[in-house]
Amino acid sequence: MESASPSPARWFRALRRTVSDSRKSSNSSLSEEVIRKSRSAFLFGKTKTLEFRVAQLEAIFQMLVDHESQFVEALHKDLHRPRFETLLSEITTVKNEARYAINNLKKWMQPAYIEKSMTSLLDVGFVQSEPVGVVLIIGSWNFPIQQVLVPMVGAIAAGNCVILKPSEVSSSAAELLNTLLSKCLDNECYHVICGGQADLMELLENRFDHIFFTGDRSTGKMVAQAAAKHLTPVSLMLGGKNPCYVDKDCDIPLSAKKIAWARFVNAGQTSLAPEYVLCHADVEDKLVENLRLCVEEFYGKNPQESPHFGRIVSVEHYKHVTELLSCGNVAFGGQTEESDKYIAPTVLLGVQESDAVMQQDILGPVLPVLSVANLDEAIDFINKKDRPLATYVYSNSSQVVSEMMSRTSSGSFCSNDSLIQSLCISLPRGGMVNSGVGAYGGKYTFDTFSHSRSFLLRNRAIECVTYLRYPPYMDKNLNLMLWASSLLHKKDGWCQII
Repeated sequence: MESASPSPARWFRALRRTVSDSRKSSNSSLSEEVIRKSRSAFLFGKTKTLEFRVAQLEAIFQMLVDHESQFVEALHKDLHRPRFETLLSEITTVKNEARYAINNLKKWMQPAYIEKSMTSLLDVGFVQSEPVGVVLIIGSWNFPIQQVLVPMVGAIAAGNCVILKPSEVSSSAAELLNTLLSKCLDNECYHVICGGQADLMELLENRFDHIFFTGDRSTGKMVAQAAAKHLTPVSLMLGGKNPCYVDKDCDIPLSAKKIAWARFVNAGQTSLAPEYVLCHADVEDKLVENLRLCVEEFYGKNPQESPHFGRIVSVEHYKHVTELLSCGNVAFGGQTEESDKYIAPTVLLGVQESDAVMQQDILGPVLPVLSVANLDEAIDFINKKDRPLATYVYSNSSQVVSEMMSRTSSGSFCSNDSLIQSLCISLPRGGMVNSGVGAYGGKYTFDTFSHSRSFLLRNRAIECVTYLRYPPYMDKNLNLMLWASSLLHKKDGWCQII
């Protein structure tokens, strides 16, 4: 008996599954081929010489110089980002990282010799930084160039092969990276794989030697879970509710200017920016008024018309941020336009600790301001929450700054300014617990992508002491071995056996 023909709906669903399976197979094959190619190059030792690493770092630097206008254009398409912000936060940041690594790489690659006890006095002991292998770097959409290229600089400096997965949300930047990196860097060792969330999860099914992720916590958890299947070490750069305390003893106009810049740069889509302000009740009105004046000074009476103010990256994210505007009361700002993905710089008052704007990462131009009675109340408020990516304090009192430093915990800390610590190349970047795992920036990125391999080159003459370790055991031999293997304690210029 002839079987019945499938309905049009069933046929379409079957066709869609076939196309999806075909695409999945194609993407999976591409990922596997790229990883195989990278691993082969690494095992061959191609990335290990100083000369090769420096040449690739120089190529990244030159790429940024030669194609600066293209990067500016791509980020304007993705985020309506002003050229000033792109050059400062993306291009110059990566160029400085590359130049810093080039200038210091020879020193970083040198072995570090160890202190020795009597049992190793005649030996040579040292620690050598070695590359871990093939690493995966996953970037976020809010700073799509520097959040993949800064860790890539460190991974290259450490001698690894690198696979980049830029965010598909900043599609223009991702496409540009894909085009330029394939032209500028070695095609066996460095690759870009584009795609969405499903493509990322497929990619994570493969084994890597380190995974570096920048993004939201929910995706970070999925990355960590996928990495755990292969026991792959991970670095997670996540967000956090960064507190900012404004003391009554501070320069309010100047503080407001720094806070407004940090919160509203890149249309607020900065994970390191202040997420909320805790200010002394005596200065709340003055602070809010100065924030309003700063916004007008920066962007004019209508920021939507300003060439210096960006846009939200996507309609989906726009909707998320606009929902947060219903928390508390709008002190100023609050204007929105979905077709332009525009949200005005906004300050909220009367916000409750339980409101969504105080629970979720904002990543938009919205700043809640809450009043507190004193420093102790501010510190208690901060410590009730998960540890943030950064903590900020504005005060003329060194005692207030010291109290905030010692009684809070966060990925980084900055007094009397905000966000600016990210420009200090010698300081590590990264969070702790909920705001991240690991650190990067300068030498810290090199260390993240390196294995500290220990070496002990034994001198056979030391056997005159270490022969005492062999059975049959005797108390006399034990006492001599304990003496020989104990570290020396320096006290008042004299060495004493511990």
